[in-house]
Parts: sequence; structure tokens; C-alpha cells
Amino acid sequence: MPATGRIILSTASFDAGATILIDGVAMPVRVRRSARARAYRLTLDGARGELRLSMPVRANLKKALGWAQDHEGWVRAQMAKQPAATRLTDGAVFPLEGREVRICWMEGAMRTIRLEGDRLMLGGAAESVGARVMRWLRSRAKAVLEAESRELARAHGLTLLSVGVGDPRSRWGSCTSAGAIRYSWRLILAPPDVRRATVAHELAHLLHMDHSPAFHAAHARILGSDPRPARAWLRAHGGGLHRYSE
Repeated sequence: MPATGRIILSTASFDAGATILIDGVAMPVRVRRSARARAYRLTLDGARGELRLSMPVRANLKKALGWAQDHEGWVRAQMAKQPAATRLTDGAVFPLEGREVRICWMEGAMRTIRLEGDRLMLGGAAESVGARVMRWLRSRAKAVLEAESRELARAHGLTLLSVGVGDPRSRWGSCTSAGAIRYSWRLILAPPDVRRATVAHELAHLLHMDHSPAFHAAHARILGSDPRPARAWLRAHGGGLHRYSE
């Protein structure tokens, strides 16, 4: 990355409407000011097609955007690495629990979605395939993640209030002190071991609401194995899970 700085979400504020030019075309820049930032930090959100610029609270925005503009070549290189967006329509291939599945729409077939081997079969209106597949994926994610969360919670004597799913861009899960856990539905696209490691991560927060050594020990104990390979997988491939849309 061109520059680094540790950012704490709870101390951040945002500036909207900023852009820089990439090959002469204006590209949105989401600017975050953080009390903990000591330098500029530029990242690319490929799923949203925007740049994120983190900066100290009192830094000059014009200068920060000028610094970002000077990294146009870096941005261009990062954009070239981004996987192409994939719409979940007839014929599209996407990962489901780590294996490739193809959407197969058939005229006159039942509207209900059925998973048959490596094919996701459905009929109904062709124009609503994407929206229905997305709803099916979110429903499957909710069912699987809730079942795994409650299974592991019972096994380790943990009190779990509720489980939900959403579509956050910056995290795979969150846990409140009251025991409400919320996951990214896109975990259903990842391999099962990666998903399960994320479940164990959030359950460990029921014991430690931080990322202390005690938390990491609890994470490994709940998972029953080393969670580092799963974290490495998400760092390497997690961004690609956001390429799929209806």
C-alpha cells in the first residue's frame, strides 16, 4: 500500500463527494478522517468501485486528494487485479461452500430453486432469476450459520442471543456483548472450514470482546484447530466474494 496508518472505526468521521482522476475519468473517493491516523492510507473497494482514503482528522483534504492523485498508477494496477463482476443469472458460475455451481434456468420448470450436484436449477420468470438466487443464498447462509453457531455455542457452554446475516463490506461478522451475532451472508460462498472459523471467531467474542491473546486462545479452542489458514484464505480471496450480485 502507498501509505499505512491504523484506523479505529469508533473515532472516524467521513467526507463525501471527493474524486480523483484515473485515466481522465473521475473516480469516487470515500474519505475517512480518524483520530488515530498518522498518515494517509489508500485502498480500493472493488465491489463498490470506489477508493477509500484514510487520513488524520486535521489533515488538509485538498492535499490528501493530491497525494492520492499522485498514486494513479498504483490505483490503475489494483483495478487491473480486480475480478470481473458476476451477475447471478442463467449460466453464471459462482462458488457455493467452496465449490463451483452453475445457475441453470429452464423455461417451464418449477419456480422453486433446487441444488442438484453442481447445478442450481430453477424455472419461473427469467428476469427475476438473479433476485431469487440472491434470496436463496441469503436464506441458506442464515440457516447454515445459525445452525453452526448454536451447535458450537452449546458445545462450549456459551449463551447465544441471536444470529442474523447482512452484507457488510468491511467485516465478516460482528458480535455484541449481549450475544447477538451477525454475519456476512457471503460466507456461504467460502469453503466450510473458512466459514466455521469465522463462526468460532464471533463466538470467542462472547468470552472476550477484544483481540487479546486470551481471545485468540478461545478462538482456537472453540474451533478445535488453528484458525490462521482460514484468516489467510479470507485475506487472499475474501474480496472476490463481493463480485457476485443479482
